[in-house]
Amino acid sequence: MKRYEGLFVVRPDLNEEAQKKVFLQIETPITQQGGTLETGQEWGRRPLSYSIQKKKEGFYYLVRFSVEPKAVDALKRSYALNESILSLLITRLAS
Repeated sequence: MKRYEGLFVVRPDLNEEAQKKVFLQIETPITQQGGTLETGQEWGRRPLSYSIQKKKEGFYYLVRFSVEPKAVDALKRSYALNESILSLLITRLAS
């Protein structure tokens, strides 16, 4: 398994309960793909460099996890279907 880092920008207009639900929706597919979650950090609300879906700020969430490389595409597809996630970036960490 390889180590990855995912940075997610979530809609800023969600209440705290809805944010927790989205964070769970981010973490669950990782374990469903046979991966392990190392850390999940809330970075809070921050301004965006450019607007995404007419939003000028977003709630940032950073996840570090280990998963098989072939599972990353499946993860990206599942995250693309989530309307609460404005943007995401998944990068492989150096070993």
